Amino acid sequence: MDDLSLAADFPQATREQWLERVEGVLKGADFARKLIGRTRDGIEIQPLYPKAEGVVQVEREQPGRWRVSQRMDHPDPAQANELALLDLEGGADALTLVSRKAPAARGFGVRTDTAEELDRVLSGIRLDLVHLRLDAGGRGRVAAERVVELAEKRGHELSDLSLDLGMDPIGSLAALGHLSVGWGEASARMGAMLARLHEKGFSGRAFLADGRAYHEAGASEAQELAAVLATGVAYLRALEAQGHSLEAGRDRLSFLLVADADEFLTIAKFRALRRLWARVERACGLEPRAIRLHAETAWRMTTKRDPWVNMLRATVAAFSAGVGGADAITVLPFTAALGLPDAFARRVARNTQLILLEEANLWRVADPAAGAGGFEALTDALCERAWSRFQEIEREGGIIESLKQAALQNRIAAVRAEREKAIATRKEPITGTSEFPNIREADVAVLLPAAAAAVEEPGPAAVTVTPLPSLRTAEPFERLRDLSDACLARTGTRPRVFLANLGPVSAFTARATFAKNFFEAAGIEAMTNEGFSDAEKLKMAFVESKAKLSCICSSDEIYETHAIETAKTLRDAGSAPIYLAGRPGEREEQLTGAGITTFIYAGCDTLKVLSEALEEACS
Repeated sequence: MDDLSLAADFPQATREQWLERVEGVLKGADFARKLIGRTRDGIEIQPLYPKAEGVVQVEREQPGRWRVSQRMDHPDPAQANELALLDLEGGADALTLVSRKAPAARGFGVRTDTAEELDRVLSGIRLDLVHLRLDAGGRGRVAAERVVELAEKRGHELSDLSLDLGMDPIGSLAALGHLSVGWGEASARMGAMLARLHEKGFSGRAFLADGRAYHEAGASEAQELAAVLATGVAYLRALEAQGHSLEAGRDRLSFLLVADADEFLTIAKFRALRRLWARVERACGLEPRAIRLHAETAWRMTTKRDPWVNMLRATVAAFSAGVGGADAITVLPFTAALGLPDAFARRVARNTQLILLEEANLWRVADPAAGAGGFEALTDALCERAWSRFQEIEREGGIIESLKQAALQNRIAAVRAEREKAIATRKEPITGTSEFPNIREADVAVLLPAAAAAVEEPGPAAVTVTPLPSLRTAEPFERLRDLSDACLARTGTRPRVFLANLGPVSAFTARATFAKNFFEAAGIEAMTNEGFSDAEKLKMAFVESKAKLSCICSSDEIYETHAIETAKTLRDAGSAPIYLAGRPGEREEQLTGAGITTFIYAGCDTLKVLSEALEEACS
């Protein structure tokens, strides 16, 4: 019996029919402005895509599950070991050993200054049963030698171990701004190290092309991809100059991309890197092989305020990296921005991946985005943009020269400025921070509070460049909240804004809710009420609230008849400044003449308005 399809009973809809329906809904509004999104690279994101045809799937280095990796970053070797053992017992199968002074340590990092300390850190951990990646920043070669020494001391054959030694002098140069030796000497050391590893039978990955420094500085997806490509090519050239074949160099490289909460772009970015590197391999005369691709959730998207929302962001990021084909994923614990995460936060990070693997079964489908029109179009567009930006770096003499000229840094800074403007105006809202803030959030436990990152001073023969900044997008709003906390500690109360709600609940609720979220993003407590129709009662309520600021909230219709009178009442009561929720329209001059100083609305410079409001409220 043939299978019957209900869809076969209906004619196939066409794009033209869909567009006709859309035009009816838009009612004359511009289709491109309303429904077409654009990435920081200028890539258009259409609302509808057809099925992609003739797609070549991308594959992981090893088919099946990705590795669940956990960071080892506690400064105390015994504590780092205890936490790692809990992670392995709880389902992790990979560890990332983060050393002190590595950019990713963020003020912490494991102390492994001696072989004995490294042995204590890895006590009880079977190196032949777990994947180990090193994250040692500018001291990668020394850390790698210690791990190799320990493996041999324990009687392991290096060929039997799954190791990523993570040496990445270019990534350290970009993040820290210097190398302890010149690039020629660094290349010679890389070549000599690889020769020694080959003699010992090492079959893992020695060098890492890492995208984190660029992502944390605000790079777009194509810029991160281009920097990673340029780094990988620079390592191939350096190793070839030291007598290694391109194939031998290629086989000792791994890659790391950042996964953030933009699901579509993260999936496309991970898929794009595999295609882009295959293009590099073919240009080198090599038959492409599946790369080893690590993922780490974005430091840039983590927040200190309402950190529980970080769980949601990390889940989307881990999901996207898994679907995009990452070989190993590290989820930053949800309290990472506040300090050194405890066992609970680490367990949540680990279980985020285990649920995606064991309950959602994401690993059972190879390249699930293949053939989906939207993902294929984004992947193709990212490949095009990233390759163009990679060629730009190459024309500048390669990534070392681009960094020395500050050309790459300047291009990233331009993208960062665009993003900062979108954050400041809440065009890109940050849930729990700039949108839906919780000013009564409870403290979250960490093992150690956030510490200043250790800075390694350059030696006399250093290569020096302008370092890329490591920034989180939420920081400007967090600084405002810090000022509110300081006011609370000094006076016993937070700065306040009185919401002058006018008319019935139906008239003011929308704008009162907007105003509450708006001001509380800076820690300014919104004093709300059931609304007023009597000027004297409104005046008394304002005085009783002990607020210095006020904001008029209601509908445009009520503003027409009551906004000016209300502004004068609040001015007489001592409110300065006075805000109005909504755009001023044609009556701006009259409204400002009555005492209204600022209008708040979607798209206004939220950071600027809130900074000025805090200055008034805390004075």
